[in-house]
Amino acid sequence: MFSKIPGLRRTLCSLVLFAALAVLLSCGSSTNNGGSRSAITVRAFVSNPVHPTFTGGGTPVLEIMDANKDLLSGFTVPLASLSGTIADPGMMSVSPNHANTLVMSPLDLKLGLVDNSKEAVSNALTLPGVSDSFFLWTDNNTAFVAIPSAPVVGQAAGAVEKINMTAASITATIPIPGAHYIVPSPNGNQILVFSDNVNTVVLLTPSLIGAAGQPTSIAQCTATQVPACTLPATFDRPIGAVFDPSSTTAYVLDCGPECGGTTAGITAVDMTNTGNPGAVVLANQPVAAATVGLLQGTQFFVAGTPTGAGGVLTVLNLTSGLSNVNCIAATPVNCQIVAITDGYHTGMQMGANGRLFIGSKACNGIGGSGICLSIFDTGKMQLVKTPNNTPVGDVTGIAPIPNRNVVYVCQGGLLRVYDTTTDQLETFPSPEAQPNVIGQAIDVKVVDF
Repeated sequence: MFSKIPGLRRTLCSLVLFAALAVLLSCGSSTNNGGSRSAITVRAFVSNPVHPTFTGGGTPVLEIMDANKDLLSGFTVPLASLSGTIADPGMMSVSPNHANTLVMSPLDLKLGLVDNSKEAVSNALTLPGVSDSFFLWTDNNTAFVAIPSAPVVGQAAGAVEKINMTAASITATIPIPGAHYIVPSPNGNQILVFSDNVNTVVLLTPSLIGAAGQPTSIAQCTATQVPACTLPATFDRPIGAVFDPSSTTAYVLDCGPECGGTTAGITAVDMTNTGNPGAVVLANQPVAAATVGLLQGTQFFVAGTPTGAGGVLTVLNLTSGLSNVNCIAATPVNCQIVAITDGYHTGMQMGANGRLFIGSKACNGIGGSGICLSIFDTGKMQLVKTPNNTPVGDVTGIAPIPNRNVVYVCQGGLLRVYDTTTDQLETFPSPEAQPNVIGQAIDVKVVDF
């Protein structure tokens, strides 16, 4: 089990320190089970499937970071309880009101609900497959989960499940072959569904699912709202979308060649006109590659890796709209292109001081470094030099800390704290050091805002 624990030092000094820490963790866990909390003002949860135990091996927990001090608190959220057991905590998603956190467990196909106040599991249920995309809806209780391998009678596998997390029960199944990623609008009125290896996008209307029946087939969208329909437009291996704050426009990421298609690009969709084939697409512009994006004001940041090339960050200026952007001209218009680390880009978050953190998986890294993190200075519009001692390996979680100049990143199983004022790993006063999550740091989420 300890083969999964990076950087575990087996010196006598470390054993003594670990024993002291374990006593504190034991007390913290016991307190959590009693329904109280760590009393930390700003917390970050770090999913760790192999937190070490006295008996050897590891146990699944959420480590609790004091996000004001960048220190492990000594408290954990234990994930094995009478309310539900989660064996392999990985990706997480925090509810809109910050009261609960969803935790996906790939090993046993569990989706768990953690009560953030009690710092304990309140419920868990077994899914029909692993999900890479899920969230709690605006009611803070209903979960929507995309499961590409979900078995569906009479058609190809794939579905979006609607789940009552309080009751731990699936209340509706929307059959969508290969459904892999879901993106909700900011107001929660619409959800876009993206499947593997297709050129279509499915639109869900959450308020109608279960109320107007459970669809068994999905037709093209019309002026009449239905629980599920296909947008009347053709895309190029769409993989995700970014909504504007008003929820009226969705910028669909056309993955193109990186996902087996033809041309990567951005397609602006009018979400108020989804039933009109002639007006639903506002504009489409090709870019070098697109698997993840972030909209910040009028700047749209898009990252991806073109076939046979290094990673690319494309910065689109949408002040005059997407139709006035040209990223493939000899002299790009309202567009800037920057080389970043390669790999499959899955994470992008804006930290303090205009630092954009971009993470990828399965990368070679710039110069073969194996480092899958890129940091972009949006003020100077240039890539930051790779910070000293940056870990190699996949980036699996990024969490900017509100009102502070630090960003937490899970890299290669380690948790690291970056200082956006120096563009380096944060320096701690002696004898403190970077937080040492013993086990495997998979994802990180801030639960207090």
